[in-house]
Amino acid sequence: MKLQGMTAIVAGGGRGIGRALVLALAREGAQVAVADILGENAETVKREVEAGGGKALALQVDLTNRAEVNRMVEGVLAATGRLDILVNNAGWDKLEPFLDSAEETWEKVLAVNFKSVLYACKAALPAMVAQNKGKIISISSDAGRVGSSGEAVYAGAKAAIIAFSKSLAREVARYQINVNVVCPGLTEAPLLEKSREEAPKVIEAITRSIPLRRTGTPEDIAEAVLFLASPASDYITGQTLSVSGGLTMA
Repeated sequence: MKLQGMTAIVAGGGRGIGRALVLALAREGAQVAVADILGENAETVKREVEAGGGKALALQVDLTNRAEVNRMVEGVLAATGRLDILVNNAGWDKLEPFLDSAEETWEKVLAVNFKSVLYACKAALPAMVAQNKGKIISISSDAGRVGSSGEAVYAGAKAAIIAFSKSLAREVARYQINVNVVCPGLTEAPLLEKSREEAPKVIEAITRSIPLRRTGTPEDIAEAVLFLASPASDYITGQTLSVSGGLTMA
């Protein structure tokens, strides 16, 4: 198994894409900390991992609260003695024109999608630097690469992840820490279900324009993350991988 003996944290691992990420990492031998604001969801995914013969921890964490994120990392290090992989997957959006949006919405979008990444990286990096090894993979979005109507602030937050990750990759390369980004396109997850309810015609039109003629699955995203978390990607850093069925190719 590619990740035998390693410890991973999946921030936002309680459902959807996050759940698939946890199961994929565990399948390859990693002990995975499932961090989610909904503790019950984290526990459910932990039990799934254990049912498959893997090891997992369930942690209820508000990823927009820096103190809680620090305690999360401290708890994982205390329980396992190491931290090899951090996957930042937390996400939230509200589909609406920018002119109709409120500042409270902006704050939540920025906190969940971007500040949570800053907090987790800041907390996790000292352990990785001490080990002289680590993998950080953040889930952005194709909205952050090419823009998306009705998601201006969300797209801005996801674009910030990309720029931050490229800069961080340069800073920590000397410690053999790889920092990369995965950008899902339309993926069958809770956020897409919510978007379908709010703007069904928009989602239908985008789906028809995907060259591979289908939306993505959480497992599609998980396989990309698994590659970037594995030794197969040791010479890859500062990169952004679109997993969108060809919807965006630039």
